Amino acid sequence: GETLLEFSNAELEKMALDPALHEALMTARRIKSREGLRRQMQYVGKLMRKVDVEPIENAIAEKERGRKELARRFHELEELRDQLVEQGVAGMEAAVTRFPELDRQHLRNLLMQVTKEQKANKPPAASRKLFKYLRELQEQADAQDRF
Repeated sequence: GETLLEFSNAELEKMALDPALHEALMTARRIKSREGLRRQMQYVGKLMRKVDVEPIENAIAEKERGRKELARRFHELEELRDQLVEQGVAGMEAAVTRFPELDRQHLRNLLMQVTKEQKANKPPAASRKLFKYLRELQEQADAQDRF
């Protein structure tokens, strides 16, 4: 029941929950009192014992898979950024292979900024910009894959 509170309203609608259970969850979201929320969650648990939990379990598992996939992709981008920072302009081919539409000049400029910052022992602002640029490229690639 507590896990269901983490779902958005749209996600709850897709699950086609029992109307009483759906209303109990909406009420639980509005409750600010700790004790009141505890009692409401007991009521949610009581309602859940009367419904088929398989669709709910499937939705929770799907959401967890989505989180893990996002984390995995985030780590891949971090690794690519670290590889680019380590190898400099010479390592650009890995990024070009993964994102053929990237702006080589912009990437080269970011890598040169990263190198300057590292030599001057400055905070990694350019490294953050590089990661942001890679993330934007990933989002563009995802958007193209959907169509």
